[in-house]
Amino acid sequence: MSPPDSNLAAVAPVYSDGRNTSGAPPSRRALRLGAVIIGGLALLVVVGGLITRAEESAQLRDWTEAQAVPTVSVAAPGDAAAGGALDLPGRLEAYARAPIYARVSGYLKSWKYDIGAPVKAGALLAEIDAPDLDQQLAQAEADLSTAQANLTLSTSTAQRWQSMLGTNAVSKQEVDEKTGDLAAKQALVKAARANVDRLRATEAFKRIVAPFDGIVTARQTDIGALIQAGGGGGPELFEVSDVSKLRVYVNVPQNYVPRVPPGTPARITVPEHPNKTYAATVESSSQSVVAASGTTLMQLAVDNSARELLPGSYASVQLELPHDASALNVPASALIFDAQGLRVATVDGSDHVRLKLVTIGRDLGSTVEISSGLTPQDRVIQTPPDGLAEGSVVRIAGNAARALADERPRDTQSVKSKNERS
Repeated sequence: MSPPDSNLAAVAPVYSDGRNTSGAPPSRRALRLGAVIIGGLALLVVVGGLITRAEESAQLRDWTEAQAVPTVSVAAPGDAAAGGALDLPGRLEAYARAPIYARVSGYLKSWKYDIGAPVKAGALLAEIDAPDLDQQLAQAEADLSTAQANLTLSTSTAQRWQSMLGTNAVSKQEVDEKTGDLAAKQALVKAARANVDRLRATEAFKRIVAPFDGIVTARQTDIGALIQAGGGGGPELFEVSDVSKLRVYVNVPQNYVPRVPPGTPARITVPEHPNKTYAATVESSSQSVVAASGTTLMQLAVDNSARELLPGSYASVQLELPHDASALNVPASALIFDAQGLRVATVDGSDHVRLKLVTIGRDLGSTVEISSGLTPQDRVIQTPPDGLAEGSVVRIAGNAARALADERPRDTQSVKSKNERS
């Protein structure tokens, strides 16, 4: 039988801090159990930290990859504006312009109208003194008188010989000779008269007159100046222009020619009247393309009854173009020009980039009219980022904000701190 003291020590209560009421040290079994419990708790903490860190790292990686996908703004191409306008430079010319040259030689006797003076058709502009022509006319009239006298004598002679033919006093041969001489004299009279008429017509050109109603736009002579006859051989004496109506000449690019038929309305502005426009109408086209410029010359007519427009001056012409149903407008920033040509970036249904070759119809400044290459259903990237390639994945602005909010960690800084503590 064991001693009573030893049994009491075995059942003595043990406190939570390892002390017992008897003051004896804890057993090895108790120590091992405590160490296992503590180790298990530490392992649980480490495993939980590693799992949390892995989840947060994956979440941060997904958010970073999502941030690497470019976010773009897209919009559908807009319809080309109905009744668009085409602005082109042009020049004004008089509707009728006549440079006037001298038809007779001599000296300028006088002139009646200076530059800027309005004239009526037939108004006397200047007179030429041509004494040589006067002498030629006098000689021609004298030749005509001689021819007429010879004709009178030949007529009476032929009549007498014709009457003597019936009495057999003269031969038939002699009568035919007198009749032939009469015909020759008649021809000489006609030639002399034609020469007189020609010189009289030439004498009329000593009076230089206006060919139509207009304004004297140039005077290149003065009293006493030597005048040389000839059509364009010497300097023009005067220039008369009809400015009540003006012609406007404009070079239209080849691709716009079919859209500018005769009758197309236009508006004209000139630098000297910046706040005023003038209505014009396309009258005709040259129906040919100038190879050097790729343009077609077109003629417009504009009313100038107020005499505000000046022939020969510069004008800005705005042609009213009909609506082109196939043309679409995109921002100028959407264009990509590289080795493949001029392209526009679009986004398909799966948010992948599709680069499309396009053709520019008109450059309108902030927007560009595309004549081919796009459809109204395309989603055009308004400002494509650098490095965008065919098939690249992008996010659409607006949709991207919600997606990123779902993937973004609540507190990136706190995640970093937790990882560092772990």
